[in-house]
Amino acid sequence: MTTTPVTPGPLIRPDDPASVTPHPRTVPRAGIRLPAATAGWTRRLATAVLTVLPPAAAVLLWYLLTSEHVVFWLCFDKLPGPVEVFDTLRVQLASGTYYHDLLASLRRILLGFGLAALSGVTIGIAVGRSRIVQVLLRPLIEIARPIPAIALVPLAILIFPTGEQGIVFITFFAAFFPVVVSTIHAMRTLPKVWEEAARTMGAGRPSVLAHVILPGAMPGIFSGLSVSMGVAWICVISAEMISGQFGIGYYTWQSYGLLDYAGVVVGMLSIGVLGWATAWLVERIGHRVNRWLPRAAR
Repeated sequence: MTTTPVTPGPLIRPDDPASVTPHPRTVPRAGIRLPAATAGWTRRLATAVLTVLPPAAAVLLWYLLTSEHVVFWLCFDKLPGPVEVFDTLRVQLASGTYYHDLLASLRRILLGFGLAALSGVTIGIAVGRSRIVQVLLRPLIEIARPIPAIALVPLAILIFPTGEQGIVFITFFAAFFPVVVSTIHAMRTLPKVWEEAARTMGAGRPSVLAHVILPGAMPGIFSGLSVSMGVAWICVISAEMISGQFGIGYYTWQSYGLLDYAGVVVGMLSIGVLGWATAWLVERIGHRVNRWLPRAAR
């Protein structure tokens, strides 16, 4: 009987990762990774397509409804189509009056909104931080807050010497309350431990306010500023329609009086674009101010 000598194999240690042969199904496959620059451009292109797709679909639906004169519960047979509105917009872009109206509305918005932001944040901080100021001002704020700003147009005409000042006041009145209420709530929702920790480390009251209270309240404050900008646009356009002599709201109302419905749509689209641009500006400033937040940093 012949015996075959057995050659001892290599010693396999269970704790040695190099000596363990992985199962074929567990071997990770090398995926194809795009360069960082290519991936970034791909993301931007996808974002641009997704951004443009809803407005393009809305314009296409608008064109189909108006070109086919659809009457089904809603009447689209008399509504101007995109081509007619584009022709009117092209005529307006060639005239200086259109730009004058745009700049007039922008000036009123920026002035009224700026005054509302400054006074609203200041008063909101005072009400949120001081019990005495809260007792004095909070009832007055809550009484005046439900009053529609557009209802003050007759009083503004009587009180202010010019219509321009009255429109700015109405814009300020409308934009003030979202800012002040959001600031008050932001003051109350701040964790007490932040202020206590700063005082424990020797920070004084002005330092706590500047480096703890205000940065911590800025996310809530900018939420109110974003809402305030939209409300300000609604009220400034309404005030221009009632008592204005120029502005994009006045242009829209004048077009309606002249039965120029394509001009009405041009005015509406101009208001939407201006509102979008100013809201985007407020949002970008908020991202810069609140860059300490993890989501804002990403």
